[in-house]
Amino acid sequence: MADIGLVSQPGARPGQDTVVRPLSPGIVPASGATADTMVDLGHLASALWRGLWLIAACVALTVGLAMWYLLDVAVPKYTAEARIVMEARDQNVVDLESVISGRGTDEASLNTEMSVMTSRTLLETLVRDLDLTADPEFNTRLEPAPALSAVGVVDRVRGWLGLPSLDAEPRTEQEVLLDTVDALAEVVFVRVEPYSYVFSIRAKTGDPHKSALIANRLAAIYLDQQISTKFSATEYAVDWLSQRVTELELELKQKEEAVLELSSVSLLMPEASLEALKARAREAYDRLAELETAALVAQEAADGFSARQADGDLRAAAELARDPEVFALLDSGDTTGALDRLRAALERLRQADADAAEAVAAARAEHDTLTARIEAEDAQRQDLTQRIRDADATRVLYQTFLARLKETSIQIGLQQADSRVLSAAVPGEEVAPRRAMILAVAALLGVVLGVGIILLRQYLNRGFRTADDLEQATGYTVLGQIPRMPLRRRRGVLDYLRRKPTSAAAEAIRNLRTSVLLSDVDTPPRVIMSTSSIPGEGKTTQSIALAQNLAGLGQKVLLVEGDIRRRTFAQYLDADAPGSLVQVVSGTLTLAEAVVSDPALEIDVLMGDRSSVNAADMFSSDSFRRFILSARNAYDYVVIDTPPVLVVPDARVLGRYADAIVYSVQWDRTSKEQVTAGLRMLSSVHLRITGLVLSQVDPKGMRRYGYGKAYYDAGA
Repeated sequence: MADIGLVSQPGARPGQDTVVRPLSPGIVPASGATADTMVDLGHLASALWRGLWLIAACVALTVGLAMWYLLDVAVPKYTAEARIVMEARDQNVVDLESVISGRGTDEASLNTEMSVMTSRTLLETLVRDLDLTADPEFNTRLEPAPALSAVGVVDRVRGWLGLPSLDAEPRTEQEVLLDTVDALAEVVFVRVEPYSYVFSIRAKTGDPHKSALIANRLAAIYLDQQISTKFSATEYAVDWLSQRVTELELELKQKEEAVLELSSVSLLMPEASLEALKARAREAYDRLAELETAALVAQEAADGFSARQADGDLRAAAELARDPEVFALLDSGDTTGALDRLRAALERLRQADADAAEAVAAARAEHDTLTARIEAEDAQRQDLTQRIRDADATRVLYQTFLARLKETSIQIGLQQADSRVLSAAVPGEEVAPRRAMILAVAALLGVVLGVGIILLRQYLNRGFRTADDLEQATGYTVLGQIPRMPLRRRRGVLDYLRRKPTSAAAEAIRNLRTSVLLSDVDTPPRVIMSTSSIPGEGKTTQSIALAQNLAGLGQKVLLVEGDIRRRTFAQYLDADAPGSLVQVVSGTLTLAEAVVSDPALEIDVLMGDRSSVNAADMFSSDSFRRFILSARNAYDYVVIDTPPVLVVPDARVLGRYADAIVYSVQWDRTSKEQVTAGLRMLSSVHLRITGLVLSQVDPKGMRRYGYGKAYYDAGA
């Protein structure tokens, strides 16, 4: 079943009967109406155009800070440049092979030389040469730290804590030197010109002449370091070669003396005698071979003869002895004579064998003697030859080192650097601060800051600034836009409207009255309810002003304080109320007895009162329904000021009795989420609001946001 509410019939007058009819279902805003997350580029551009003054102020601020920095804080810096070229080929004065290798010209060698130029060794030499430890630019302890620097802030904090400043801590000379070298390393830069062997040495300091002096002096130190390195290496080579030549000379002398000594003590035979001795040895060897063969034959013959004789083969033994007499004796049968003959032959064979053995021994002894003499002679000759060779090798090595020593000694006075100064540094040009760039960046930052503030303000703003925005977000018509009244107290609202009938606020209330009455031409509303999302949106002021304006039409108007929880009417009205809404609904007093009727007000007011009865329950009761019926019969218009929708449910209950519901939204304050939630709660009980009111509009704010002068002067 649809909710049933009380609605006046068209043309009904006070005292006439009323009928009930279903309330129209609430209208829920279309989903597209709440799509406030979509970016409106035109609206964004408009916001930026309106915020040009803010952007200009931010630009002025950042540019002013940049000017202050440039004039009072920034320290000018000057860069001077010295250029050094590395020789691509060796150019020694004499055509001698250098002991020390020259510099390479590949990329690795160039990078190495860059590292050498900025090494701590060279920088320490530069610090000592120019006495940079006494320069405050490099030894920051010589002057107080700026108040805005990190060291200055730390010193100030340490002072507050009762601690000594950082500058008060003692430092050794080595620590001062190391810190100065570190500071110098920050201002010296070396680079290689593309596709060349040219090095650029740059120094950036606060003085143009100092920058040139540092760059030129570093270049000179680098060249001196090259010559010094070569000289030291060459001098070391000379020392080493001298020591080595001395050693070789002593060694050669010793070896030559050994050769002479060996030559003097050795009795070497002449070469011809040695050859004759070798020929004799060869003859002795040949003779020994022949004798060994003959001895072997004799031994074999003796052994064979003895074997045949032992076997009894006398004829075979006779053949070996080669004695025909033995055959004759054997043929004659004289075996004994044959044996005697064979025994004698065996003795001869054995004697021949012994003689052959003696001859072999004698030949071997002779051969061994000759061989020993030859070997001894060869050994002496080889020893002498080896010593001569060693002496010759030492002599060659000595002569080589001696020649190299002479060459190197000559090069000591001919050493030159591998690089030369191509152009010396002149007093430097100012390179920092880059005023034009800093000012341009400051202006750009000002623009970015201004745009960021505008965009942030647009993002943080969740309220409504125009009726169009409110209508697009909710889907409901805006009935009026009421400006903020220049009042300090609420009690002066009615007096302000009476004294200034042509003010912007009064005109806005008249427009609202017209819009509400014309919202339903066939059945003009008689019971008008005023509500809002949250407290403080001006709905009570609007209700009082609307009631007074309706009374200006010559109609009888009742203003009801439906917000009995807060009861704020007493802050607007001076009259004391004889009764209250609770008393009328409960039947304690009649409506006529409870209202405040003051001719100055031109309306009747029924105020609220504190009660233990729940407000929502009271508004839902039959007693309250009868009260509304009686009010309809007694008055032409009934204006009910209700509590906010999002706070208590009273407005959703009272809305059933209203012919028109006016929903107030405070300008640029009430968020879109709050308005949407309040309207959804009314729609959930099938209440259709008549329209919206954009309340407490600030005319100056409207103009500031670029919406033009939408109202008359609010103070008129």
